Amino acid sequence: MPRRKPEPRPAVSPRRPRTPSTSLAELAYERLEEMIVTCTLAPGTFLALQDLQEQTGLGRTPIHQAVNRLAADTLILVRPRHGLQIAPVDLARERTLLRLRRDMERFVVRLAAERSRASERNQLLHIAGRLRNRTGAMTLVEFNQLDRHIDDLLIAAAGESFLEHTLQPLHTIFRRIGWIYHSRVRPEEGLDRTLDCHLAIVEAVAAGSIDAAVAASDRLIDFSDSMFDVLGDGIDPALFDCNLGLRAAG
Repeated sequence: MPRRKPEPRPAVSPRRPRTPSTSLAELAYERLEEMIVTCTLAPGTFLALQDLQEQTGLGRTPIHQAVNRLAADTLILVRPRHGLQIAPVDLARERTLLRLRRDMERFVVRLAAERSRASERNQLLHIAGRLRNRTGAMTLVEFNQLDRHIDDLLIAAAGESFLEHTLQPLHTIFRRIGWIYHSRVRPEEGLDRTLDCHLAIVEAVAAGSIDAAVAASDRLIDFSDSMFDVLGDGIDPALFDCNLGLRAAG
């Protein structure tokens, strides 16, 4: 099916532009998000604002702003009299949220396939080349960086900035699930399957193939869903909430 001519739309940048007044808050958010995804801040950890300042090297104001955003995203919990807590992994809740993500991702890739501009399609094709060339060699850290770029680019291609604020927390939640799965539970499995899923999405969107993009997105969500069967079967619960390990030790 030939590509439909994209409708005029406002430009949406992959990341909101930084200004001197907002750049530190955005940087704080990105650093804390990365630490949550990679479990550097282990699920369930209790800490104070000052702890986050020390770990990021950033000041109180940007950290406070970032914590407010992460609390709204349900990634940090504010516990009265106990400070802050990195949200534990709730497998039942997050598997339910995966159903929401499925519908939202379908919407994004459909719009992106319909509306993407030549520059965005070229970037997607460049990413597709990286995915093909790095199969079997890409590290989990490298993949997560590329995955963020893919998510940002698809949202930009979709041309609806509202999606960034609604999808970003979901992406972070499932990026953490993927990190635990690939690094702690099934490291021997490698990344080939997830790379293949992402490659199919970016190639379909770049080609303007709506049906193929939606089908590829569903395959990725199906793979994410299959992780929960493994994670729920005899895995150390301390991976999902470090306090469970402390209670067991005590």
